[in-house]
Amino acid sequence: MAAPRRDTRGIVDPSALLTRVRFRRHEPAEPLRRHIETYWFIDWDLPEPYASHIVPHPSVNVSFQWDEDEGAPYSEVTGVALGLFTRKLTGRGRVCGAKFWPGGFRPYVPGVPVSRWTGRVLPVQDVFAPPPEDMAHSVVSPADDKDRVAALDAFLLSLAPAPDPQADLAMGLVDRIRADRTVRRVADFADAEGLSVRAVQRLFAAYVGVSPKWVILRYRIHEALELAGTRRDVDWSTLAADLGYADQAHLVRDFTATVGVPPTAYASGAAV
Repeated sequence: MAAPRRDTRGIVDPSALLTRVRFRRHEPAEPLRRHIETYWFIDWDLPEPYASHIVPHPSVNVSFQWDEDEGAPYSEVTGVALGLFTRKLTGRGRVCGAKFWPGGFRPYVPGVPVSRWTGRVLPVQDVFAPPPEDMAHSVVSPADDKDRVAALDAFLLSLAPAPDPQADLAMGLVDRIRADRTVRRVADFADAEGLSVRAVQRLFAAYVGVSPKWVILRYRIHEALELAGTRRDVDWSTLAADLGYADQAHLVRDFTATVGVPPTAYASGAAV
């Protein structure tokens, strides 16, 4: 098993979260890495409730969870969340999740557009063929991360998705948006990729679950969130221009609508 990796992109106030929970990431089995970006594990034992806030990635997640206040372990498929995702943690619990590459989930449920899951949280059995009854228990019960990873690998390998060139195309396009700050307009991006705007929009609806414009804006908000959380000297006007916003006001509006506070307030340590 590869060594755990730390990645806090999208976490609102990661230092506050990481002082309260054990947060780790692990690589899935090699055959799964084509579609799955990472496994993420969180364990907590809290003397008082804590609300975590996430600015979600354009990814579908499959998670296996146990919360002592909820009873038996359970499993969920979480589509792309359009707004701020908030989870209240109480008492003791743990989550073992698989985060799919944007565009990588569709081969596991072929014939169903990923947009069907957007903004929704459903039991695993409502999306896939019913897993074994003790599946959630087998994932969250082991104390050792190796055993949890092995259980996730076994379940996801059993689903055996067929190759899908359109999924590969979607994953590649999203990765270019994520890596290239100069991608600002869908029309220019589609033209550079040799595709029509309509073709890119259809592909994203079917394989990513959100529009290409939404993906562009979300990754820019992630970048602004990271800068706001680590620096106090951000030139917001310059950053807005670098991220493709018409002006600072548009960046402030989108940041505030997504995170809950203006970027300057967040940078000053304001709570959500």
